[in-house]
Order: sequence, then C-alpha cells, then structure tokens
Amino acid sequence: MVDVFEQVEEELRSERYKRLARTWLPVLAGVLAVALVAALAWWGWQSYVTSQADKASAAYEQGVEAMQAGKADAAKAAFAESAKAGGGYKALALMQQAGIALSENKTTEAVALFDEAAKAAKDPILSDIAALKAVFLVMDTASLEDVQKRLEPLTGDKRPMAAFAQEALAMAQLQHGKTAEARQVFVQLQLGQDVPDSVRQRAQAAVQAIDTGTAANLAAIVKAAAALPAPGQALAQAVEASVAPAQAPAPAPAP
Repeated sequence: MVDVFEQVEEELRSERYKRLARTWLPVLAGVLAVALVAALAWWGWQSYVTSQADKASAAYEQGVEAMQAGKADAAKAAFAESAKAGGGYKALALMQQAGIALSENKTTEAVALFDEAAKAAKDPILSDIAALKAVFLVMDTASLEDVQKRLEPLTGDKRPMAAFAQEALAMAQLQHGKTAEARQVFVQLQLGQDVPDSVRQRAQAAVQAIDTGTAANLAAIVKAAAALPAPGQALAQAVEASVAPAQAPAPAPAP
C-alpha cells in the first residue's frame, strides 16, 4: 500500500509541475524576449550615438582645416554637417557658422546661429558664451527691454558668465541713458568676490567715467575702457578658447 501511495503522490507532483510549466514558461519566455529586444535596442542606440559623434568630430575637424586654408564655403559645409550630426560638437559647429556669417556681414544670421548654439550646448559655459555673443551683436540696434530679456537669465549667481552678463547689462543701460542703474551694477562688479580682474578693472573705469560727468557721452566711456580688454567679442573669444579644448580635439579659433 505504501508503494501505491508514493506512486500516486509522485504522479500528482508531476502533474503539478507540468501545470506550473505550462503557466509560467510562456511568461518567462516573454520576459526573456523583451529583455533581449531591450538589450539589442540599447546596443543599437549606443552604436548610433557613437557613429554620429565620430561623424560630427570628423566634419568639425574638416571645417577647422578649411577655415585655416581660407576656404569659407568648404568650412561652412563641414560645420553644417557637424551641427546636423548633433552631439557635443553641435554647439561648437553652430558658433563657427555664426562666426563665418558675421565675417560676411550677415549679422541677423549670426545672431540666429548663436541663439541656436546656446540652446544646443550641453555645457553651461559654452551655452552662456553663445548667448552673450548674440547679445553683443544686437546691443546697438535692439531695445533695452530686448537686451535685458536676453541678459537677465545669464546674470544669476550660479551662471558661469554672470559677471560678463552683468557688465553687458550695465553697458546697455548706460547706452540707453540709465546712468544711475548702470553705475550701481558697475559698483557691484567692483566689489564682487568672484569677479574676474578684467571685468573689475573695466567696471572701475566706467564708474570713474560716470562720476566725472563723461557718462553723457557714451563714446567717451567706451574710449576710457578701450585700453582694457574689450567686454564684447574679444572677451567671449578668450573665454571660449578656454572651453573649446574640453569639447573638441582640435579647437578652432573662436568667431
């Protein structure tokens, strides 16, 4: 009798295992299939990103070489291809395109490209440099409200180019007759702890010019600070030069 009971129990266990297998094997197979598809999709995406980065890098280097050779059209085509490929080179390529547009007196196009570069840049320093370059190009023609709208987001305490943006804002205020507001910003730049020496010196020169009454003539203010590094294009070029090596293997001269 014992043998009979054991045989029956074994058959019941076998049948139970079969039911479990019929229930869970399809589920397990589905999970494994999904995992396999996800792994293949991830691998494919990574391969695509890598190939695009390589393509962007190669096109960017071609653009740099073309610029150095004085081949503007070839440079524009190469930088356009690099920007289209996306990735870390997109912002740099757009800024190079903006520089070429500026050299061709296409200021509106250059501003649009700098704006696009600011949005595309992953690095906040590079992003703010591009945004500042766009501002420098519109300061003489845009309204004070438009300039402030562009600059104020860049003046926050945690923004990497805050001091330069504050300086540009003060110059715009001075340019539009807001002398008291501009002086207040320049004084803050003089006293700020994390303000670059070049900005501090220019702020001091501007305050002196305002206090001596020459603020009525903006040209005189600019001339008084001319002996110091310019707060506009040259400034952005110097800062960009310090950022570009981390973004590209062969930094190009900034526009």
